[in-house]
Amino acid sequence: MESHRGKAWRFEDHVDTDQIIPAERLVAENLSKMNEFVFEKVRPGMAQKINKGDIILAGKNFGCGSSREHAPRSLIQAGVSCIIAESFARIFFRNSLNVGLLLVECKVDASEGDDIEVIPKAGKVINHSTGEEFNFPQYPEFVSELVAAGGLMSLIKEGRF
Repeated sequence: MESHRGKAWRFEDHVDTDQIIPAERLVAENLSKMNEFVFEKVRPGMAQKINKGDIILAGKNFGCGSSREHAPRSLIQAGVSCIIAESFARIFFRNSLNVGLLLVECKVDASEGDDIEVIPKAGKVINHSTGEEFNFPQYPEFVSELVAAGGLMSLIKEGRF
């Protein structure tokens, strides 16, 4: 799995899937442009400011709430390359890996706007803005392959599952 480097977007505990992508935006004509609506109710205008590769930092229980996989898909569409949180809601965790979104469970001391790099193979997060480093448990190889391939459907299409 390659490293990811981007600007940090900071959130606190218990960010639910309705905050990530409001349920009323999940209609057929919006599915190809869900990125336009991420965090619109809690951080209006944020979707237009996210750059490809940016990283979300959060507290505990990120992704709680509804089990819809649209939440991680919308973040991928928006350009988010990784989410670092102290903990994740279980179904969000599984849905994210299944669609190819890298999640890291680690408490990271960083502020919004910091330059963050995640090196999955080394189990390391580096805050380039402060010089601090943080360690996290590495994924088993099969999970790394799943995320690197872009998710479960990509592996199935490639005949690797």
